[in-house]
Amino acid sequence: MPHDPTDDWTPVGIVFDGDPIEVDGINPWLYAWRSTGERALVRHPAYPTQVHEVEVHEVTVDGRTIRFAAGELSNTVWGFYREWR
Repeated sequence: MPHDPTDDWTPVGIVFDGDPIEVDGINPWLYAWRSTGERALVRHPAYPTQVHEVEVHEVTVDGRTIRFAAGELSNTVWGFYREWR
């Protein structure tokens, strides 16, 4: 069976623009995001037949770099994802 690229990312959650969410112990809204220049294919957690292409970002907090994918899945509704581990 061919590899499904959406399997590379697991959903963390969906929030309205700016609402708190925890990604690897931090709320990414509180930090400056750096784009990695990469894009990720992800599935909408509530509607898995919907596939979205979102940007991959990094933030550095206390010397630790946190990598995540995030994108606006619908008007002001954001999905956050982390790489499958």
